[in-house]
Amino acid sequence: MNAATPTEFFSNMPSRLMPEAMLERLQGRFGERCSTALPVRQQHGRDESPFDAPPPAAVIFAQDNEDVAFVVALAHEHHVPVIPFGAGSSLEGHLLAVQGGVSLDMTRMNRILRINTEDLTVTVQAGVTRNQLNNELRHEGLFFPIDPGADATLGGMAATRASGTNAVRYGTMRENVLGLTMVTPTDGAIHTGSRARKSSAGYDLTRLYVGSEGTLGVVCELTLKLYPLPEAVSAAICFFPSIDEAVKTTIQIIQTGLPIARCELLDINSVRAVNLHDKLGLREAPMLLMEFHGSPASVAEQAQIVQDVARDHGGEDFDWATTPESRNKLWKARHSVYFACLQTRPGCRCVTTDTCVPISRLAEIINASVLDVEATGLPYFVVGHVGDGNFHVGYLVDPQVPSERATAEALSQRMVEHALRLEGTCTGEHGIGLHKQAFLIEEAGVGAVAVMRLLKQALDPHNIMNPGKIFEL
Repeated sequence: MNAATPTEFFSNMPSRLMPEAMLERLQGRFGERCSTALPVRQQHGRDESPFDAPPPAAVIFAQDNEDVAFVVALAHEHHVPVIPFGAGSSLEGHLLAVQGGVSLDMTRMNRILRINTEDLTVTVQAGVTRNQLNNELRHEGLFFPIDPGADATLGGMAATRASGTNAVRYGTMRENVLGLTMVTPTDGAIHTGSRARKSSAGYDLTRLYVGSEGTLGVVCELTLKLYPLPEAVSAAICFFPSIDEAVKTTIQIIQTGLPIARCELLDINSVRAVNLHDKLGLREAPMLLMEFHGSPASVAEQAQIVQDVARDHGGEDFDWATTPESRNKLWKARHSVYFACLQTRPGCRCVTTDTCVPISRLAEIINASVLDVEATGLPYFVVGHVGDGNFHVGYLVDPQVPSERATAEALSQRMVEHALRLEGTCTGEHGIGLHKQAFLIEEAGVGAVAVMRLLKQALDPHNIMNPGKIFEL
Protein backbone atom coordinates (compact mmCIF):
# COMPACT_ATOMS: atom_id res chain seq x y z
CA MET A 1 0.00 0.00 0.00
CA ASN A 2 1.72 3.17 -1.16
CA ALA A 3 0.44 6.70 -0.71
CA ALA A 4 0.47 8.68 -3.92
CA THR A 5 2.07 12.07 -4.40
CA PRO A 6 0.09 15.02 -5.78
CA THR A 7 1.82 14.63 -9.14
CA GLU A 8 0.74 11.00 -9.32
CA PHE A 9 -2.82 11.97 -8.46
CA PHE A 10 -3.19 14.35 -11.37
CA SER A 11 -0.87 12.94 -14.03
CA ASN A 12 -3.35 10.27 -15.13
CA MET A 13 -6.38 12.55 -15.02
CA PRO A 14 -6.51 14.52 -18.28
CA SER A 15 -8.67 17.63 -18.14
CA ARG A 16 -11.97 17.47 -20.00
CA LEU A 17 -12.45 20.76 -21.79
CA MET A 18 -15.78 22.52 -21.61
CA PRO A 19 -17.28 23.08 -25.11
CA GLU A 20 -17.94 26.69 -25.98
CA ALA A 21 -21.58 25.83 -26.63
CA MET A 22 -21.98 24.59 -23.05
CA LEU A 23 -20.40 27.72 -21.59
CA GLU A 24 -22.68 29.90 -23.69
CA ARG A 25 -25.75 28.09 -22.41
CA LEU A 26 -24.56 28.43 -18.82
CA GLN A 27 -23.90 32.14 -19.27
CA GLY A 28 -27.25 32.57 -20.98
CA ARG A 29 -29.16 31.03 -18.07
CA PHE A 30 -27.14 32.22 -15.08
CA GLY A 31 -25.72 35.56 -16.18
CA GLU A 32 -23.49 36.93 -13.43
CA ARG A 33 -24.06 33.72 -11.44
CA CYS A 34 -21.78 32.02 -13.96
CA SER A 35 -18.23 33.17 -13.32
CA THR A 36 -15.07 32.44 -15.28
CA ALA A 37 -13.02 35.02 -13.36
CA LEU A 38 -9.72 33.51 -12.26
CA PRO A 39 -9.94 34.59 -8.58
CA VAL A 40 -13.40 33.02 -8.26
CA ARG A 41 -12.25 29.82 -9.96
CA GLN A 42 -9.15 29.67 -7.77
CA GLN A 43 -11.24 30.09 -4.63
CA HIS A 44 -13.36 27.12 -5.69
CA GLY A 45 -10.32 25.05 -6.65
CA ARG A 46 -8.80 24.84 -3.16
CA ASP A 47 -9.78 23.13 0.07
CA GLU A 48 -7.87 22.52 3.29
CA SER A 49 -5.89 19.63 1.81
CA PRO A 50 -2.19 20.02 0.93
CA PHE A 51 -2.90 19.38 -2.77
CA ASP A 52 -2.71 21.89 -5.59
CA ALA A 53 -4.70 21.39 -8.78
CA PRO A 54 -5.81 23.60 -11.67
CA PRO A 55 -9.04 25.51 -10.94
CA PRO A 56 -12.39 24.62 -12.54
CA ALA A 57 -13.29 26.15 -15.91
CA ALA A 58 -16.35 27.94 -14.47
CA VAL A 59 -18.23 28.44 -11.22
CA ILE A 60 -22.03 28.36 -11.07
CA PHE A 61 -23.89 29.79 -8.07
CA ALA A 62 -27.08 27.75 -7.79
CA GLN A 63 -30.20 29.17 -6.13
CA ASP A 64 -32.68 26.29 -6.39
CA ASN A 65 -33.09 22.66 -7.39
CA GLU A 66 -33.90 23.62 -10.97
CA ASP A 67 -30.55 25.39 -11.30
CA VAL A 68 -28.75 22.26 -10.14
CA ALA A 69 -30.77 20.01 -12.44
CA PHE A 70 -29.99 22.27 -15.42
CA VAL A 71 -26.23 22.20 -14.76
CA VAL A 72 -26.07 18.46 -14.18
CA ALA A 73 -28.18 17.63 -17.26
CA LEU A 74 -26.08 19.93 -19.45
CA ALA A 75 -22.85 18.49 -18.08
CA HIS A 76 -24.16 14.96 -18.66
CA GLU A 77 -24.95 15.88 -22.27
CA HIS A 78 -21.44 17.25 -22.87
CA HIS A 79 -19.54 14.77 -20.61
CA VAL A 80 -18.13 17.64 -18.51
CA PRO A 81 -17.36 17.19 -14.77
CA VAL A 82 -19.46 18.78 -12.02
CA ILE A 83 -17.94 19.30 -8.57
CA PRO A 84 -20.36 20.31 -5.77
CA PHE A 85 -18.93 23.05 -3.53
CA GLY A 86 -20.04 23.96 0.00
CA ALA A 87 -17.86 25.65 2.61
CA GLY A 88 -14.59 24.46 1.06
CA SER A 89 -13.42 22.96 4.37
CA SER A 90 -12.75 19.38 3.22
CA LEU A 91 -9.35 17.90 4.02
CA GLU A 92 -8.73 15.20 1.40
CA GLY A 93 -9.00 17.09 -1.89
CA HIS A 94 -12.71 16.38 -2.32
CA LEU A 95 -13.55 19.52 -4.28
CA LEU A 96 -10.49 19.82 -6.50
CA ALA A 97 -11.29 19.98 -10.21
CA VAL A 98 -8.76 17.32 -11.18
CA GLN A 99 -10.40 16.85 -14.60
CA GLY A 100 -11.62 20.42 -15.06
CA GLY A 101 -15.31 21.16 -15.37
CA VAL A 102 -17.84 23.19 -13.38
CA SER A 103 -17.72 23.98 -9.68
CA LEU A 104 -21.34 24.08 -8.50
CA ASP A 105 -21.50 26.45 -5.52
CA MET A 106 -24.43 25.51 -3.27
CA THR A 107 -24.04 28.23 -0.63
CA ARG A 108 -26.93 30.38 -1.95
CA MET A 109 -29.31 27.46 -1.45
CA ASN A 110 -29.46 28.31 2.24
CA ARG A 111 -33.11 28.25 3.28
CA ILE A 112 -34.51 26.30 6.21
CA LEU A 113 -37.61 24.88 4.56
CA ARG A 114 -39.56 23.26 7.39
CA ILE A 115 -39.10 22.72 11.12
CA ASN A 116 -41.31 20.01 12.59
CA THR A 117 -40.97 20.51 16.32
CA GLU A 118 -43.45 17.74 17.22
CA ASP A 119 -41.56 15.13 15.18
CA LEU A 120 -38.06 16.49 15.91
CA THR A 121 -37.18 16.85 12.22
CA VAL A 122 -36.11 19.66 9.94
CA THR A 123 -35.83 19.97 6.15
CA VAL A 124 -33.18 22.31 4.78
CA GLN A 125 -31.47 23.24 1.55
CA ALA A 126 -27.95 21.92 1.10
CA GLY A 127 -26.23 25.29 1.58
CA VAL A 128 -27.52 25.81 5.13
CA THR A 129 -24.61 25.64 7.59
CA ARG A 130 -24.73 23.87 10.92
CA ASN A 131 -24.36 27.14 12.89
CA GLN A 132 -27.11 28.80 10.84
CA LEU A 133 -29.43 25.89 11.58
CA ASN A 134 -28.67 25.79 15.29
CA ASN A 135 -29.11 29.56 15.65
CA GLU A 136 -32.63 29.11 14.26
CA LEU A 137 -33.42 25.97 16.24
CA ARG A 138 -32.49 27.33 19.65
CA HIS A 139 -35.67 29.43 19.64
CA GLU A 140 -37.57 26.12 19.47
CA GLY A 141 -35.55 24.49 22.25
CA LEU A 142 -33.93 22.11 19.75
CA PHE A 143 -30.51 21.53 18.20
CA PHE A 144 -28.71 19.53 15.53
CA PRO A 145 -25.71 17.85 17.17
CA ILE A 146 -23.29 16.96 14.37
CA ASP A 147 -20.28 19.24 14.82
CA PRO A 148 -17.27 18.61 12.56
CA GLY A 149 -15.57 21.78 13.78
CA ALA A 150 -15.81 23.92 10.67
CA ASP A 151 -19.08 25.75 9.99
CA ALA A 152 -19.68 23.38 7.10
CA THR A 153 -22.75 23.21 4.89
CA LEU A 154 -25.14 20.40 5.70
CA GLY A 155 -25.04 19.18 2.10
CA GLY A 156 -21.28 18.86 2.31
CA MET A 157 -21.54 17.18 5.70
CA ALA A 158 -23.91 14.58 4.24
CA ALA A 159 -21.70 14.06 1.19
CA THR A 160 -18.67 13.31 3.37
CA ARG A 161 -20.58 11.50 6.14
CA ALA A 162 -19.30 14.00 8.68
CA SER A 163 -19.26 13.44 12.42
CA GLY A 164 -17.18 15.37 14.96
CA THR A 165 -17.20 16.22 18.63
CA ASN A 166 -20.72 15.02 19.52
CA ALA A 167 -20.58 11.70 17.66
CA VAL A 168 -19.84 9.65 20.77
CA ARG A 169 -23.41 10.34 21.97
CA TYR A 170 -25.43 11.41 18.93
CA GLY A 171 -23.83 9.49 16.08
CA THR A 172 -22.72 10.76 12.66
CA MET A 173 -24.51 12.14 9.62
CA ARG A 174 -25.26 8.54 8.64
CA GLU A 175 -27.54 8.14 11.67
CA ASN A 176 -29.08 11.61 11.48
CA VAL A 177 -30.10 12.03 7.82
CA LEU A 178 -33.64 10.74 7.28
CA GLY A 179 -34.07 11.68 3.63
CA LEU A 180 -32.53 13.55 0.70
CA THR A 181 -33.44 15.32 -2.49
CA MET A 182 -30.70 14.48 -4.97
CA VAL A 183 -30.03 15.58 -8.54
CA THR A 184 -28.53 12.72 -10.49
CA PRO A 185 -27.00 12.61 -13.99
CA THR A 186 -29.40 10.03 -15.42
CA ASP A 187 -32.67 10.56 -13.56
CA GLY A 188 -32.76 14.24 -12.58
CA ALA A 189 -34.18 15.01 -9.15
CA ILE A 190 -35.04 12.05 -6.94
CA HIS A 191 -36.19 11.79 -3.32
CA THR A 192 -34.93 9.24 -0.82
CA GLY A 193 -36.25 8.38 2.63
CA SER A 194 -39.02 10.20 4.51
CA ARG A 195 -39.67 11.93 7.82
CA ALA A 196 -40.41 8.57 9.45
CA ARG A 197 -37.74 7.29 11.83
CA LYS A 198 -37.52 3.92 10.11
CA SER A 199 -38.51 2.18 6.87
CA SER A 200 -38.11 -1.18 5.15
CA ALA A 201 -39.14 0.12 1.73
CA GLY A 202 -36.66 -0.96 -0.94
CA TYR A 203 -32.96 -0.20 -1.11
CA ASP A 204 -31.65 2.33 1.40
CA LEU A 205 -30.69 4.99 -1.12
CA THR A 206 -30.25 7.62 1.58
CA ARG A 207 -27.33 5.69 3.06
CA LEU A 208 -25.91 5.14 -0.42
CA TYR A 209 -25.72 8.87 -1.09
CA VAL A 210 -24.58 9.86 2.42
CA GLY A 211 -20.80 9.55 2.22
CA SER A 212 -20.64 9.33 -1.60
CA GLU A 213 -18.52 12.52 -1.70
CA GLY A 214 -20.42 14.04 -4.62
CA THR A 215 -19.55 11.16 -6.96
CA LEU A 216 -23.15 9.96 -7.50
CA GLY A 217 -25.16 13.19 -7.53
CA VAL A 218 -25.71 16.57 -5.89
CA VAL A 219 -27.42 16.89 -2.50
CA CYS A 220 -30.05 19.64 -2.78
CA GLU A 221 -32.25 19.14 0.29
CA LEU A 222 -31.94 17.14 3.52
CA THR A 223 -34.36 16.00 6.19
CA LEU A 224 -32.55 15.65 9.50
CA LYS A 225 -33.19 14.41 13.02
CA LEU A 226 -33.29 17.01 15.78
CA TYR A 227 -32.81 16.73 19.54
CA PRO A 228 -34.12 18.73 22.51
CA LEU A 229 -31.61 21.10 24.02
CA PRO A 230 -30.36 19.43 27.21
CA GLU A 231 -31.66 20.85 30.48
CA ALA A 232 -28.14 21.11 31.86
CA VAL A 233 -24.74 21.23 30.17
CA SER A 234 -21.36 21.18 31.84
CA ALA A 235 -17.88 21.12 30.31
CA ALA A 236 -14.64 20.18 32.00
CA ILE A 237 -10.96 20.13 31.17
CA CYS A 238 -8.42 17.89 32.83
CA PHE A 239 -4.67 17.56 32.29
CA PHE A 240 -2.62 14.35 32.29
CA PRO A 241 1.04 13.37 32.61
CA SER A 242 0.92 11.66 29.19
CA ILE A 243 -1.31 11.02 26.20
CA ASP A 244 -1.40 7.38 27.27
CA GLU A 245 -3.06 8.22 30.60
CA ALA A 246 -5.54 10.58 28.94
CA VAL A 247 -6.58 7.91 26.46
CA LYS A 248 -6.82 5.21 29.15
CA THR A 249 -9.16 7.54 31.03
CA THR A 250 -11.32 7.87 27.93
CA ILE A 251 -11.44 4.12 27.41
CA GLN A 252 -12.53 3.50 30.99
CA ILE A 253 -15.23 6.20 30.75
CA ILE A 254 -16.68 4.66 27.60
CA GLN A 255 -16.48 1.11 28.96
CA THR A 256 -18.50 2.12 32.02
CA GLY A 257 -21.36 3.08 29.70
CA LEU A 258 -21.39 6.70 30.86
CA PRO A 259 -23.41 8.80 28.34
CA ILE A 260 -20.75 11.48 27.92
CA ALA A 261 -21.65 13.89 25.10
CA ARG A 262 -18.15 14.96 24.06
CA CYS A 263 -14.67 13.72 24.85
CA GLU A 264 -11.85 15.47 23.02
CA LEU A 265 -8.09 14.97 23.29
CA LEU A 266 -5.51 17.70 22.69
CA ASP A 267 -1.82 16.83 22.89
CA ILE A 268 0.73 19.22 24.34
CA ASN A 269 1.49 20.73 20.92
CA SER A 270 -2.19 21.51 20.37
CA VAL A 271 -2.58 23.06 23.83
CA ARG A 272 0.52 25.19 23.31
CA ALA A 273 -0.82 26.38 19.94
CA VAL A 274 -4.29 27.35 21.22
CA ASN A 275 -2.69 29.16 24.15
CA LEU A 276 -0.82 31.35 21.67
CA HIS A 277 -3.78 31.70 19.31
CA ASP A 278 -6.55 32.32 21.85
CA LYS A 279 -4.50 33.56 24.83
CA LEU A 280 -6.01 30.98 27.18
CA GLY A 281 -3.18 30.28 29.62
CA LEU A 282 -3.94 26.55 29.82
CA ARG A 283 -1.47 24.19 31.43
CA GLU A 284 0.74 22.82 28.64
CA ALA A 285 0.11 19.11 29.01
CA PRO A 286 -2.09 16.51 27.28
CA MET A 287 -5.69 17.57 27.91
CA LEU A 288 -9.16 16.06 27.78
CA LEU A 289 -12.05 18.43 27.06
CA MET A 290 -15.34 16.82 28.02
CA GLU A 291 -19.00 17.80 28.00
CA PHE A 292 -22.00 16.33 29.80
CA HIS A 293 -25.68 16.69 28.82
CA GLY A 294 -28.78 15.87 30.83
CA SER A 295 -30.64 16.94 33.96
CA PRO A 296 -28.71 18.90 36.60
CA ALA A 297 -28.55 15.78 38.80
CA SER A 298 -27.38 13.44 36.03
CA VAL A 299 -24.78 15.92 34.79
CA ALA A 300 -23.37 16.29 38.30
CA GLU A 301 -23.26 12.51 38.73
CA GLN A 302 -21.53 11.98 35.38
CA ALA A 303 -18.99 14.67 36.15
CA GLN A 304 -18.12 13.15 39.53
CA ILE A 305 -17.63 9.67 38.06
CA VAL A 306 -15.37 11.06 35.32
CA GLN A 307 -13.36 13.06 37.83
CA ASP A 308 -12.77 9.92 39.93
CA VAL A 309 -11.70 7.92 36.85
CA ALA A 310 -9.34 10.66 35.71
CA ARG A 311 -7.66 10.88 39.12
CA ASP A 312 -6.88 7.17 38.93
CA HIS A 313 -4.86 7.95 35.79
CA GLY A 314 -3.04 11.01 37.11
CA GLY A 315 -5.59 13.57 35.94
CA GLU A 316 -5.16 16.97 37.59
CA ASP A 317 -6.42 20.55 37.53
CA PHE A 318 -10.06 19.81 36.77
CA ASP A 319 -11.70 23.05 35.67
CA TRP A 320 -15.47 23.23 35.20
CA ALA A 321 -17.35 25.48 32.78
CA THR A 322 -21.08 25.61 33.42
CA THR A 323 -22.02 28.94 31.81
CA PRO A 324 -22.55 29.17 28.03
CA GLU A 325 -19.85 31.84 27.81
CA SER A 326 -17.17 29.77 29.51
CA ARG A 327 -18.10 26.62 27.55
CA ASN A 328 -18.08 28.47 24.26
CA LYS A 329 -14.62 29.82 25.01
CA LEU A 330 -13.28 26.29 25.50
CA TRP A 331 -14.97 24.88 22.39
CA LYS A 332 -13.88 27.84 20.30
CA ALA A 333 -10.31 26.99 21.25
CA ARG A 334 -10.87 23.32 20.32
CA HIS A 335 -12.27 24.26 16.94
CA SER A 336 -9.38 26.64 16.24
CA VAL A 337 -6.69 23.99 16.85
CA TYR A 338 -6.04 23.39 13.15
CA PHE A 339 -5.43 27.05 12.30
CA ALA A 340 -3.64 27.69 15.60
CA CYS A 341 -1.16 24.92 14.80
CA LEU A 342 -0.64 26.20 11.26
CA GLN A 343 0.41 29.55 12.71
CA THR A 344 3.14 27.92 14.77
CA ARG A 345 5.05 27.34 11.53
CA PRO A 346 4.33 30.25 9.16
CA GLY A 347 4.06 29.25 5.51
CA CYS A 348 3.62 25.56 6.23
CA ARG A 349 1.01 23.20 4.79
CA CYS A 350 -0.69 20.59 6.93
CA VAL A 351 -0.91 16.96 5.87
CA THR A 352 -3.73 15.68 8.06
CA THR A 353 -4.88 12.13 8.45
CA ASP A 354 -7.42 10.43 10.66
CA THR A 355 -8.17 6.87 11.62
CA CYS A 356 -10.72 5.22 13.86
CA VAL A 357 -10.13 2.00 15.79
CA PRO A 358 -12.00 -0.07 18.37
CA ILE A 359 -11.89 1.94 21.57
CA SER A 360 -9.84 -0.70 23.41
CA ARG A 361 -6.96 -0.28 20.92
CA LEU A 362 -6.93 3.53 20.85
CA ALA A 363 -4.04 4.05 23.28
CA GLU A 364 -1.87 1.59 21.35
CA ILE A 365 -2.20 3.33 17.99
CA ILE A 366 -1.90 6.89 19.31
CA ASN A 367 1.25 6.03 21.26
CA ALA A 368 2.78 4.29 18.25
CA SER A 369 1.91 7.20 15.93
CA VAL A 370 3.46 9.73 18.29
CA LEU A 371 6.67 7.70 18.62
CA ASP A 372 6.88 7.43 14.82
CA VAL A 373 6.56 11.17 14.16
CA GLU A 374 8.83 12.21 17.03
CA ALA A 375 11.56 9.99 15.61
CA THR A 376 11.51 12.07 12.40
CA GLY A 377 11.65 15.50 14.05
CA LEU A 378 8.72 16.72 11.92
CA PRO A 379 6.44 19.24 13.70
CA TYR A 380 3.02 17.73 14.41
CA PHE A 381 -0.09 17.88 16.57
CA VAL A 382 -2.64 15.30 17.75
CA VAL A 383 -6.33 15.91 18.40
CA GLY A 384 -9.10 13.40 18.61
CA HIS A 385 -12.75 12.68 19.13
CA VAL A 386 -11.39 9.94 21.31
CA GLY A 387 -14.75 8.99 22.81
CA ASP A 388 -15.51 7.00 19.66
CA GLY A 389 -11.97 5.87 18.85
CA ASN A 390 -11.29 8.56 16.23
CA PHE A 391 -8.16 10.72 16.24
CA HIS A 392 -6.23 13.01 13.89
CA VAL A 393 -2.57 13.74 13.37
CA GLY A 394 -1.50 16.88 11.55
CA TYR A 395 2.02 16.97 10.07
CA LEU A 396 3.28 20.52 9.47
CA VAL A 397 5.46 20.49 6.36
CA ASP A 398 7.43 23.12 4.50
CA PRO A 399 6.04 23.11 0.93
CA GLN A 400 9.51 24.06 -0.33
CA VAL A 401 11.06 20.90 1.15
CA PRO A 402 9.75 17.83 -0.72
CA SER A 403 11.39 15.44 1.72
CA GLU A 404 9.15 16.70 4.51
CA ARG A 405 6.06 15.97 2.46
CA ALA A 406 7.38 12.49 1.71
CA THR A 407 8.04 11.91 5.41
CA ALA A 408 4.50 13.01 6.29
CA GLU A 409 2.98 10.68 3.70
CA ALA A 410 5.07 7.77 4.99
CA LEU A 411 3.96 8.48 8.56
CA SER A 412 0.33 8.68 7.45
CA GLN A 413 0.68 5.36 5.69
CA ARG A 414 2.18 3.67 8.75
CA MET A 415 -0.65 5.00 10.90
CA VAL A 416 -3.34 3.71 8.52
CA GLU A 417 -1.66 0.31 8.20
CA HIS A 418 -1.60 0.08 12.00
CA ALA A 419 -5.30 1.02 12.20
CA LEU A 420 -6.24 -1.66 9.69
CA ARG A 421 -4.28 -4.28 11.62
CA LEU A 422 -6.36 -3.32 14.65
CA GLU A 423 -9.57 -3.84 12.62
CA GLY A 424 -10.16 -0.12 12.33
CA THR A 425 -10.69 2.16 9.34
CA CYS A 426 -8.42 4.38 7.26
CA THR A 427 -10.70 7.36 7.90
CA GLY A 428 -13.20 8.01 10.65
CA GLU A 429 -14.60 11.21 9.19
CA HIS A 430 -12.33 12.91 6.63
CA GLY A 431 -13.43 10.63 3.78
CA ILE A 432 -11.39 9.17 0.93
CA GLY A 433 -11.26 12.01 -1.61
CA LEU A 434 -7.95 11.96 -3.45
CA HIS A 435 -5.65 11.13 -0.59
CA LYS A 436 -6.83 7.75 0.69
CA GLN A 437 -7.74 5.80 -2.43
CA ALA A 438 -5.03 3.19 -1.96
CA PHE A 439 -6.05 2.83 1.67
CA LEU A 440 -9.67 2.18 0.68
CA ILE A 441 -8.62 -0.76 -1.47
CA GLU A 442 -6.55 -2.15 1.40
CA GLU A 443 -9.41 -1.75 3.86
CA ALA A 444 -12.44 -2.78 1.79
CA GLY A 445 -10.74 -5.18 -0.63
CA VAL A 446 -10.58 -5.26 -4.41
CA GLY A 447 -13.96 -6.95 -4.69
CA ALA A 448 -15.83 -4.39 -2.61
CA VAL A 449 -14.25 -1.47 -4.48
CA ALA A 450 -15.23 -3.18 -7.75
CA VAL A 451 -18.85 -3.15 -6.55
CA MET A 452 -18.53 0.56 -5.77
CA ARG A 453 -17.22 1.15 -9.29
CA LEU A 454 -20.19 -0.74 -10.76
CA LEU A 455 -22.59 1.47 -8.80
CA LYS A 456 -20.77 4.58 -9.98
CA GLN A 457 -20.85 3.47 -13.63
CA ALA A 458 -24.56 2.61 -13.43
CA LEU A 459 -25.61 5.88 -11.81
CA ASP A 460 -23.09 8.16 -13.56
CA PRO A 461 -22.23 6.50 -16.89
CA HIS A 462 -20.24 9.46 -18.23
CA ASN A 463 -18.29 9.88 -14.97
CA ILE A 464 -19.17 13.56 -14.61
CA MET A 465 -19.89 13.66 -10.87
CA ASN A 466 -16.75 14.72 -9.00
CA PRO A 467 -14.56 12.36 -11.05
CA GLY A 468 -11.27 11.05 -9.69
CA LYS A 469 -12.47 10.88 -6.08
CA ILE A 470 -12.78 7.75 -3.86
CA PHE A 471 -11.42 5.56 -6.69
CA GLU A 472 -10.35 5.84 -10.31
CA LEU A 473 -12.40 4.26 -13.07
